[in-house]
Amino acid sequence: MTSTLVKRRSFLTGTGTLAALAILTACGNKPDVESVGSSTPVRGGALTFLIQGFDAGWISSKTSISSYEGNLWGHLTDKLVYVNEKGDLSPWVAESWEENSDATEFVLHLQKDVTFSDGSPVDANAVVENINAWAVGDAERGIAKVGLFPSANFESAKATDTRTVKVNFSSPTLGFIATLGYHGCILLAPATLKSNTDEQADLAKTIGSGPFTLKSWQQGESYVLQRREDYSWGPKALGYSGPAYLDTLTYKVVRDASVRTSTVLSGQADVSFNVEPQEIDSLISQGFSVSTPRYLGFVDGFQVNTQTFPTNQASVRQALQHGIDRQEILSTIYTQDWQAATTFIQGTVPEAGDFADYFAFDQQKATDSLEKDGWKLESDGYRYKDGKLLEITLAANPYVPSDKAVDELIAQQLQRIGIKLNLKVVDVANYSAWQNSEPPLLHTSRSFVDVGTVAGILTNRNGGEDWFKLGDSDQKLNKLSDQIAQARNREERAKVADDLQKYVLDQAYFVPLVQLVQRLYLSSPKVRGIQYNGLAYANFYTAWVTQ
Repeated sequence: MTSTLVKRRSFLTGTGTLAALAILTACGNKPDVESVGSSTPVRGGALTFLIQGFDAGWISSKTSISSYEGNLWGHLTDKLVYVNEKGDLSPWVAESWEENSDATEFVLHLQKDVTFSDGSPVDANAVVENINAWAVGDAERGIAKVGLFPSANFESAKATDTRTVKVNFSSPTLGFIATLGYHGCILLAPATLKSNTDEQADLAKTIGSGPFTLKSWQQGESYVLQRREDYSWGPKALGYSGPAYLDTLTYKVVRDASVRTSTVLSGQADVSFNVEPQEIDSLISQGFSVSTPRYLGFVDGFQVNTQTFPTNQASVRQALQHGIDRQEILSTIYTQDWQAATTFIQGTVPEAGDFADYFAFDQQKATDSLEKDGWKLESDGYRYKDGKLLEITLAANPYVPSDKAVDELIAQQLQRIGIKLNLKVVDVANYSAWQNSEPPLLHTSRSFVDVGTVAGILTNRNGGEDWFKLGDSDQKLNKLSDQIAQARNREERAKVADDLQKYVLDQAYFVPLVQLVQRLYLSSPKVRGIQYNGLAYANFYTAWVTQ
């Protein structure tokens, strides 16, 4: 097991007291760039992107974090801060910022002359309205707050002049600046924020400040974005801040993965979302590019419901933890682009440790756990206790195309130790309902940009998501979560993050599988300059198409 206390997120400069004005202004590390060959960017041209669908609607507070809708939102809107694939933060609409010594007060300094697509300014008042929307939402109008925003200790956001915003929290909030780069925290014009949900659901009425605007659309079929000619405030980390190179960026809905792939191969489209992992080597050998960015967040795995049979029993949770052969999953289903999980958070997260020993494959250990707890193997090959069959129903995550194949293999592995896994197919439109039914195991795909937000996900503290359905019952987990949320410095928080990871894995509250590659991008050799942020979205702002 390896601690990661020496690792820490780069803020590209130190932060100190407000009086010391420890201002963050450096440009940061260059993100991954997908480029076939090298050439000078070409202005003009059109790019067509094929995607499974946009089924969640266009109310931004609900869909900006979607793996599907999020692709489009990222081109219509901007953020205050840019987060790269290593978790490093750099300026965007906020050109610099400061925080006080106990991380309870932050001052944001905004770029000048940034505007929304309707011409209204992205000034301090507009940013304050956005921050309030992220922190509080508007329940009466059905507008949700941003789930990972540190709302519990948020006190206020105030404009001190036209380009300066001061934000206060009631307790240390080390993750605030990083959260401003989360894909839920997109900047929208005050006119959009004040509109009702029917108007917000109409994408044509959404006003953002991004490098593209909506030109035309056919609901559920295609969306055509056009370049904003006056755009001049791109993220500094991308090395370019002017108007997009592309004239238009078109999203077309094609449900079938094989059709999406063949359409790109035939030259009728430029980029396709989510090809099958088994196809990658063949596609690359044909001269195409396949990108497999890993986002900051949780690994692919199962969040465990500790209140539902049979995962309410520690013996079953431990059997799951040690009865799954992750190396077989990697070698059977994935390519070398995938990596083994070492904890329940991605290796790209600065605080991720190597605690793989806690869930190492050990079939004997798994069966011993069940035997000692009275789960007896019967003639049908499955285990029973008190007349109950040891079975679990599991639905593959529709947001992760490879999960169906993974689950089929896991079902075979668990059968070897006497656990029956019933596989269920649930599509994107119905997956929320499946989550709300609180099954024993839930396939997780969740991004975050700062480890401090984990506390609000794993537990019910301050209105958290209570992933493991423990309520207030696990005092140690609650204490660790509180310590992460309230840490006054990043070194202290990294130590607690180590302890939290070890405890969650030891209790088998989370069953890690592999490091998650949720968004795969197949692109034509004609496409250059695609970049990927810390949330693994393709950014076509800097892309161009060769003739």
